[in-house]
Amino acid sequence: MKNLQNLLFKVPINSIYGNTNILIENLSYDSRKIKNKSIFFAIKGESYNGLDYINESISKGAIAILCDSIPNKINKKLVYVIVDNVEIALGIIASNFYENPSSKLKLIGITGTNGKTTSATLLYNLFNDFKISSGLISTISIRYKKFFFKTNYTTPDPIKINSFLKSMIDNGVSYCFMEVSSHGINQNRISGLEFYGAVFTNISHDHLDYHKNFKNYRDTKKSFFDNLSRESFALTNIDDKNGLYMLQNTKAKKYTFSINKHANFNLKISENLFSGMLLNFENNEFWTKLVGRFNAFNILTVISVSKILELDTISVLKKISKMDNVNGRFQIFNSKKNIKVIIDYAHTPIALENVLNTINEIRTKNENIITVVGCGGNRDKKKRSIIGKKAALLSDKVILTSDNPRNENPKIIIDDMIKGVFPSDFKKIIKVIDREKAIIESEKISQPGDIVLIAGKGHETYQEINGKKKPFDDYEIVKKYF
Repeated sequence: MKNLQNLLFKVPINSIYGNTNILIENLSYDSRKIKNKSIFFAIKGESYNGLDYINESISKGAIAILCDSIPNKINKKLVYVIVDNVEIALGIIASNFYENPSSKLKLIGITGTNGKTTSATLLYNLFNDFKISSGLISTISIRYKKFFFKTNYTTPDPIKINSFLKSMIDNGVSYCFMEVSSHGINQNRISGLEFYGAVFTNISHDHLDYHKNFKNYRDTKKSFFDNLSRESFALTNIDDKNGLYMLQNTKAKKYTFSINKHANFNLKISENLFSGMLLNFENNEFWTKLVGRFNAFNILTVISVSKILELDTISVLKKISKMDNVNGRFQIFNSKKNIKVIIDYAHTPIALENVLNTINEIRTKNENIITVVGCGGNRDKKKRSIIGKKAALLSDKVILTSDNPRNENPKIIIDDMIKGVFPSDFKKIIKVIDREKAIIESEKISQPGDIVLIAGKGHETYQEINGKKKPFDDYEIVKKYF
């Protein structure tokens, strides 16, 4: 229970109607979840306006309304707080409500198109291996101590984030590694949080249905670094052409990492095999079970953060050499027919290209690469043809299928993917709309020694069709038929 006056600390306010000297027990931006003595945040979404749900929230127990304009009807028993941006205010109030937990631990945010989940998860595992109690907020899960929660979003809403961070504090956690998505930044879900550090992995074509163009997408990522304090650190991958751009206006201490250029932290790939990689950091050779150049960048991200946070380098390398891959990220299944099946979350053009390039670098050329891939419905349509083109160029056979079609016709999605395929590669293409049947088909046409890549869904355990999620796990389907 918190006094509303205290909760409004640091919130940019235009006007207030009513007495703010009241006690608040709950926060909610969903009128269906309002409880007694709540603040209702009247957020305007793409398809709804929170102002339309004020009366419902009052009927369920809201005693304060936070909105960006004065409602037509004022209830004199309530408090109305008018602000320019309700989402920003929500983040600040949520932090105040949970006693600003992000200032009481070291919160490190990782942003980029690819590599966020793997880097954040490896850092979480590494620090806990060092007996440094740490938390994780990722696409897959929220984890700390004995607690484990599955997640649906890369970056949760501010109420959930602060609630979990407060619980982490209460359970003795001192570091938290958090994925920070472009949606989360743009929708102010990280408003009010104090980040001890921020990491940029890379950026490529993704989410342009939401951001409209690449510049908006890139600048959204950059704003995360622009808002860091002088006490924070900012770490960036300068092998990405936008890496240094991220640091241009940040007040934070700047660090760089690279495989190809001179940087604060450098890594060399000595060997790259399906069983792992031999890497060299500061003239120390070490082995990792993780495969591929993209994973070398993930490992370098982890080492760089550990160096900034002053962990012992040799101990870090020893612990990394024992780490397993993250579920659904270049996860290898060896079949009884001696077919190597790789399950990967690659759902962007560059991620798919990275995975297929890795396979092509390691393969003997005496086998076929068979790729099973689809694209999500109701999402960035421009990347479909690029994914189709990359899959066909870098594979011997491609089975185009469904991913999460959502409310779109999967046949139309597949047709969009084929638009990018060169006519000379048409003979490589097989269309199988049902994803399970597509995986079965990949088993039928593969021969001993072949490599089958099943891309796009990775760790996901569902398929979203016509607004409903049905159980579907690529790895379980592979185990069943291979």
